[in-house]
Formats: sequence, C-alpha cells, structure tokens
Amino acid sequence: LLLGLLLWAPWRALHGAPLTELSGDQDFQLFLQRNLEFTRKIRGDVAALQRVLCDTLELCKEDELQLVLQDLDIAQAPLEQCHKRTFQAETCFSQIRAGLRVYHSSLATIQALLPGHAGLVETLQLDMANLSSNIQQQMEDLGLATVTYPTENQDPLPTFSSPFHHQVGGFFILAKFQQFLETAYRALRHLASL
Repeated sequence: LLLGLLLWAPWRALHGAPLTELSGDQDFQLFLQRNLEFTRKIRGDVAALQRVLCDTLELCKEDELQLVLQDLDIAQAPLEQCHKRTFQAETCFSQIRAGLRVYHSSLATIQALLPGHAGLVETLQLDMANLSSNIQQQMEDLGLATVTYPTENQDPLPTFSSPFHHQVGGFFILAKFQQFLETAYRALRHLASL
C-alpha cells in the first residue's frame, strides 16, 4: 500500500538552482541533512498509522474507496511550488510549513479513530511542529520571508456524515499526508544536491 501511494504521487523533475550561493554553506547543508532524516522519520510514523488503520478498520484499498472521496471534505495541502520548473526555496518552504499545519490539525481525526494509538499521533504532531519550526528558523537565518502561525489551532476539523465516512476520511488524510511528505522530502533532497 505504502509503495503504491508513493509511486502514485505525482512528481516532476526539479529544475533550476534557486540557492546556488548556499550550495556550499555548511549550516544550510547540515539543516537539509537533519531535516531529510526528520522527514523520513515522519513518513515512517505516517506509514505505521496507515498500517494500523488498515489492520484495525480494514481500509486498505484506495481504489475501492475512491468513490467515497468525492463526498468528503478532505483538505489537501498544495506543494506545486516545490516541483515546478520555477522552483524557489522560499515559496516551497512556505508551502511545506502551511501543509504541515493543515495535516497537524487533521490528525485529530486519526486520533478519534484510533484512540489506542494517541501516543503515536501526538508524537507525530510534535515532530511536525518541530519540522515546521526548523524550516521557519532556517528561512529566518537565510533572510527569507516567513509567516508566524498562532500557537492555538485555528483550522477547523473535517466533519463527516457517518462513522464510515469518518473512517474513509482518516484513510485519505493519511494517504494525502504521505504524498505531501514525499514531495517535501524530494524538494529538500533537491536542495541538498545543488
């Protein structure tokens, strides 16, 4: 399932070298390497939650659930600035931070579905907040524009018309989050290769 989701995620080759002047900067390269590892850890935790959801609720086949998706209001964080030909680190970093915020609040849906795994969801949310903070700090260090989000959660939770829709919604929140993380990971890796 995870491999299928990762292969399904749309991805185009990154072009351009937006931060060539930083490609040799040791602090920037260290930031990228640490946060590549951090992103990999978060992806692993999301995959673990996907396995639990599959085992617990027997929701494992995206193609079978696709028809229900059109009835759900699931937020999907855009990352188009992280894989366009006009790739710019500033806008990509901003989109990653905004997406982490969207998925951070959406994970409350997963916590309600899997109360026995609340610890993993809370750890994941803490890791996401830390990754967002790391990116904000790096953007500030580079003199890039940043947005400071309020600490209290402002984003409304998705609402579902039935327990089944709630379960399918949880499935797609994790699937879309995994796709988001794959794109974010590739963007960080691209910057590290410049």
